[in-house]
Order: sequence, then structure tokens, then C-alpha cells
Amino acid sequence: MRGRVGAAVVLAGLAHAAALAWPFELALGAWLRPGEPVAGLQGASLLVLVALLARAQTAFAAAVRAGGFALAWLAGTFWWLFVSMHVYGGLAAPLAVAAVLALAAFLALDYALAAAVWWRWGHAGVAARVGAFAALWTLAEMARGVLWTGFPWGAGGYAQIEALGWLAPWVGVYGMGAASAALAAALVLGGAVLRAGAGVLALALWVVPTTGPGLVAALPDATQAAGPLPVRLLQGAIAQDQKFDTEAGVPLALRWYGQAIVHASADPKLAGGLVVAPETAIPLLPQDIDADYWHALAGAVRAGRVAVLLGVPLGSFTDGYTNSVVGWQPGEPATDAGLDPFAALSRYRYDKHHLVPFGEFIPRGFRWFTDLMHIPLGDFDRGALPQPPFAWAGQRIAPNICYEDLFGEELAAGFRGPASAPTVLVNVSNIAWFGDTVAIDQHRHISRLRALELGRPMVRATNTGATAVIDHRGRLVAELPRGQRGVLDATVEARTGITPYAAWAARWGLWPLVAACVTVLALGWMRRPRRGAP
Repeated sequence: MRGRVGAAVVLAGLAHAAALAWPFELALGAWLRPGEPVAGLQGASLLVLVALLARAQTAFAAAVRAGGFALAWLAGTFWWLFVSMHVYGGLAAPLAVAAVLALAAFLALDYALAAAVWWRWGHAGVAARVGAFAALWTLAEMARGVLWTGFPWGAGGYAQIEALGWLAPWVGVYGMGAASAALAAALVLGGAVLRAGAGVLALALWVVPTTGPGLVAALPDATQAAGPLPVRLLQGAIAQDQKFDTEAGVPLALRWYGQAIVHASADPKLAGGLVVAPETAIPLLPQDIDADYWHALAGAVRAGRVAVLLGVPLGSFTDGYTNSVVGWQPGEPATDAGLDPFAALSRYRYDKHHLVPFGEFIPRGFRWFTDLMHIPLGDFDRGALPQPPFAWAGQRIAPNICYEDLFGEELAAGFRGPASAPTVLVNVSNIAWFGDTVAIDQHRHISRLRALELGRPMVRATNTGATAVIDHRGRLVAELPRGQRGVLDATVEARTGITPYAAWAARWGLWPLVAACVTVLALGWMRRPRRGAP
């Protein structure tokens, strides 16, 4: 790429990353706020990309431009992986930078291939070219989210939560991204009439603040209220470099979370409610903790009137290990459980299904890379999909762990039967691996999209943030200050009923969107004019 083209490619890609959660303190009223998505910026970056691709002289040139755009976008989105590898993992800074860039470059290949294929539509009509760009862009997004275990963090649709969030209950985040891509392509490629219409729509959606939530509230709701549920969310704020330290972080976690659970169990204001502690809130295997600790917690929970969801690793060397959430309820334990109070209380168990490469399992052939770091990596077994929800107080509560909430089609698997579908979603996470970075804001918006797609409130209990309550329309109800130890009390409105997205994604995953994209491509290809035709 030449200088000016290369600069435009990189700047547009970085703008696409910044649109997901504005990373600067600069604010411009309701349109631009730190940590919030910027729909117009994402739309503008796509406009630049489409214009650059439309001017490419060869398929290879188009692939290079799209690949450079995606490299800048993805590296600018998850640059905070550097923090986990270098600051907490001890990997040399140059190697950590190289690892982030290598991951971004590998994932960018999907977009480079999509651009090379789209270049073949150069002689097609406007409608075919617009449809082909949106379809190929969406296929690239879904490929990134599925292939090689999938890493869809930073999909373009997340930047559109305020503008196109009303589409989420119908087509999900990938469908929102497709709509934004089609709008950008129409603005660049269309004739005067199409450009005028697309410009008015873009102005309304990308520039006018809070369009999305307003439209969501105005549209018919596919879900129904299912009763209130008091919740208390715990945020221990234990620094990642202390979390597994047996002299500092581990005793602090045992003491603080234990006291928080005991106090919540005795709090009359929380009766019938739910206490949630984050991912690996207890960072040791239960059998490695003194039995008196579990006896004290068991007595408090049995005598109280609240249920508890607690993140803890489970298993043994012979049986394998899992990153899990256990559910505790008041009442008497089983008659033979007196010798093991943890087992007596843990009548519910959720095991993480979508494991993190290099963090929770080591891909074949990459042991050498993980050996360069000094991170307590897990080698966990995978949980089933779907798993039954936690039944409490007339509600069905479905946990998910850390970045599992990136995979809306997997969460939707629990919605195959309306009578057994969750009424509340719970995410437990530990984003302390990435410091006080924009990763916290990005993850909050990911949870907002899942709430919109599935029509369920999402409550989040995290170690350092974002510990928050999100309603079924994706609106932030309450949030703890990031990095501060504390508890968040709120009441969520549980929901029943199935959104259109939950209905089709529960049965067929992402295949309906794949089929729609392929159909658009096939129709456009068949209708394109042949080269040399009069």
C-alpha cells in the first residue's frame, strides 16, 4: 500500500476499534462518552474501508487493504492482551507485542479473503455490490467467531448497540453488523437517490444519540415479566498479581468473600434473593481449604434465606479440573453430607463450556509459548452445552463464565424449550488479567448485547469490574466503581418468553445467518453482467 492509502487504512481500523468503547477522556455530550460505543465512528470507518476497496485495482490489493484495516482494528481492540502476557505473565514486552499482532494478523485473514472475493463483484449492479459487501463482511465476522475455537471479541455490531440495538432480538449482533455494513456500502456505492436515503438513515442512526434504546423501548416486547429477584453482587477487587498468592490474595479472598456471604445470608432485606461471587472468587480447590471454613459457610447459608452462586475451580488430578460455578440454597443438607459441608451445599454445578485458549487449555503445538510465561494456567475439562439453570425463588438462573457471553448462539442453546428457558442470566468474570483498561467497558457492552438478544436481564459479578445489573433491554441499571471492593444491591425483573433470535439460534445456531448471506451472494452473482457483454 502507498503512504496515504496505508495511513487511511490504519486510521480507519483504529477508529473502528475506538468505536467499540471510546478509550479517551474526551467527551462531547451524549454523543461521545468515555467507555461508551460510538456508532457514527464505526460507520465512518466502514465508509472509508468500502471506498478504499472500491478503488483497488486488483483482488490482491483489496485483500491487503482489508487485511490492514482488520489488523489495526483488532490489535486496537484487544491490545490489552499485552497486559496479561507481559505485566502478569512475565513475557518480554517485544514478544508480548508480537503475540498480539500475530493474533490480530491471523484473524484479519478472514476479512482479507472476504475483500478479495468482493472485488469480483466490481462489474455488478449497485444492489448486488452492496448486498455482497454486507454478506461477505458478515461471513468474515462469523468465521472469526467460530473457527479455531472462535474469538469474536470486538465484532462491529457491538459499536451499534445504541443505534441498531432494536435489531438484536431479531438478528443478533452479527445481523446488526450486517446492517451497518450494508448502510456504509450504500452510502459509498449508491446513486444519488440511494445515497440520499442512506445518508438520512445514517444521520438518524449513527449521529443522533440514544436512538437504539429509544427504539427498543418503543417496539413490542417478546418477553413478559416473571417477578422481581433481589441480588447482591460481590466485587473483591483483588489484584491479579496477588490473586493466587497464598500469603496475600488467597487469605484475603477467603476472608472477604466468606464474610460477605455470611452477612448476606443474615440480611433480612435480601430474603429470597441471590448472592453472586465472581469467577474463581475462591482461587483454591475446595479440598485444599480447611473444612472449618466450609462448615462456617454451610451453617450460615442453611440458616439464611438467600441462595449463593460462587465461582470456584473443581476436580482432582484423576478426575480432571473444571472452571465452575456452584449453587447453594438454604435448608438441611443430605443426611450423609455432614463430613463434607461443601458437597452438602453444592447441589447445583455449572462447568464452563467455552474455554479460553492458552488460559484454560493449551492448543496442540503451543506448549513452548505458554512455557515462556509465568501464569497459573489451567488445563480444564469442558462442560456440556446446554446445562440446566439454577432453580431458586421461582426463577431459572443461567450462569456463564467470563468470555462465554461473547457466544450468543451458545447461550441461546438453553432456550430450546420455553418452559425450561432461563429467566435471568448471570455472568461471573475476572478481567483483572487485563488491568484497568477498556477491556472492562467492552465486556460490559458484550453483556448488554446478550441481554438484548435473549430478552433477559444480565447480572455481572466480577473481581475488578464491570460488576453491574443490566435489564432485558440492554440498559445499564446499576454498576459498582471499577477496581473498588464492595457489594452491589439491586432488584432485577426476571423475564419469560422467547425472542425471535433466541428461537432460531437455539435450534440452528448461526446457520440461518450463514444461509442468508450465501443466498444474497448467489443471487447477486447470478444477476451480475458478464464481462464483455454488451
